[in-house]
Amino acid sequence: MRRVAALLGATAVAAGAFGAHGLQSHVTPERLETWRTAANYQLLHAVALLALSLSPTPRPLPSRLFLAGTLIFSGSLYALVLLDLPILGAITPIGGVCFILGWLSLGRGR
Repeated sequence: MRRVAALLGATAVAAGAFGAHGLQSHVTPERLETWRTAANYQLLHAVALLALSLSPTPRPLPSRLFLAGTLIFSGSLYALVLLDLPILGAITPIGGVCFILGWLSLGRGR
């Protein structure tokens, strides 16, 4: 999971830079803020995954939920911005639920 966390972290930084420098003149300010939200949540959960991967106690459930949340939440927001398909926003809450369940399962020690 450490490699996955590192990949998510690296791509989050790249996505943030792309949003700041490559998308700025191509999308609305609202869409740019959506992109930033996706990159921020991806980076935050990459750090959480890294911490979990370094823990002496395996935590597969929160790790899987954080990964799923990142792919669904951030992925749907990136696609929404790039493809300009607002319907993709309907998928985003599923990723948010994965994040919430990941944090709750972490709190339960699972």
